[in-house]
Amino acid sequence: MSQQDVLNRYLFDGKHARGELVQIEQAYQDILKNHDYPDGVKKLLGELLAATSLLTATLKFEGEIAVQLQGATNAPINYMAINGDHQQNMRGVAKLKHDTEADSLTDLIGKGIMVITIRPNKGEPYQGVVALEKPTLAECLANYFETSDQIPTSIWIFTDTTAMKTAGALVQLLPDSDDKAQQQSDYEHLCHLTNTIKPEEIFELPAETLLHRLYHEEEVRIFEPQAVKFECSCSADKCLNAIAQLGPDELKSILAEQGSVSMTCDYCLTTYTFDESQLLSYINEVKH
Repeated sequence: MSQQDVLNRYLFDGKHARGELVQIEQAYQDILKNHDYPDGVKKLLGELLAATSLLTATLKFEGEIAVQLQGATNAPINYMAINGDHQQNMRGVAKLKHDTEADSLTDLIGKGIMVITIRPNKGEPYQGVVALEKPTLAECLANYFETSDQIPTSIWIFTDTTAMKTAGALVQLLPDSDDKAQQQSDYEHLCHLTNTIKPEEIFELPAETLLHRLYHEEEVRIFEPQAVKFECSCSADKCLNAIAQLGPDELKSILAEQGSVSMTCDYCLTTYTFDESQLLSYINEVKH
């Protein structure tokens, strides 16, 4: 397992707090490789990837998650999304209204919103909406925890578009005792230590080395690391199912003009092409 595509969860023994550390390289590069985004968009997409990984790891569920940033009317970005699951399989995309040299959340999204959609394998889906009122994505996500769970949470995100790496850390208060003052004190102490992370450390050091450097006076219990991977969920069957929703007359018109029907995945840009016999075979199979 590459040390640069790993999520680590850990507990601080004797402290009322927990933490996460994610370091991503290959999965980030795989998400970007077929797209020609401006640098500012690449950076924000990397931040959203790290943020989604951290968020997914805080949730006790099996299923899928989508974190989408929706831009304001006058913002360069229409929307940006990372889709993932509890196994840390991730894919992402950005849709721009026009090219841009902007590189901050405010300039790229404007007074937009963040929509977090959770679809458990068992149970009802959940959706949370947060106004993007803070200057950074990390602060907006911390605000999400504050407003939805009322659990103090701090997040740090780092992205390097030259080295094509993204990473993040999270510290969250554990409300596991009646001593609220001690809980808050532990949380603030560990946030203070985490705030000393340098970009070169989180990009280059193995997780255990970095955690020892940050918390050498604490007892840190690290759980089994989890690989973060790029995996697009598109498939020929899903495209066929979408195409089959077109009316018969529209399908006939496209086939008469082009000889086939094609669909391209927004995320990985794979194009699926089907001829008339494939479409008819699929439609007849679905009917029966």
